Amino acid sequence: MILTTTGTVEGRRVTDYRGIVVGEAIMGANVVRDFFAGITDIVGGRSGAYESKLQDARQTALLELEQRAAALGANAVIGVDLDYEVVGDSMLMVSASGTAVVLD
Repeated sequence: MILTTTGTVEGRRVTDYRGIVVGEAIMGANVVRDFFAGITDIVGGRSGAYESKLQDARQTALLELEQRAAALGANAVIGVDLDYEVVGDSMLMVSASGTAVVLD
């Protein structure tokens, strides 16, 4: 399965459009992770705990997007867009959307 942010795939032709597909992931951060991230913010540096959580959410959303495209018989998703939102006090939502297509 090809996932791309572009509207085309070089050297391949779109033969069928199967529709818009979306994958979402909402991840919560626990209290211990929040505490250590706060310390990192105070003393400087990167928050590895949050970076890891963000990566997990992104991978989950993209996997769900891919699975939904495959269920429609697509072999690619073009125009993929990733959106990030904070929900509540400590929830992170990642949404991936794109157009499921069949490439020759």
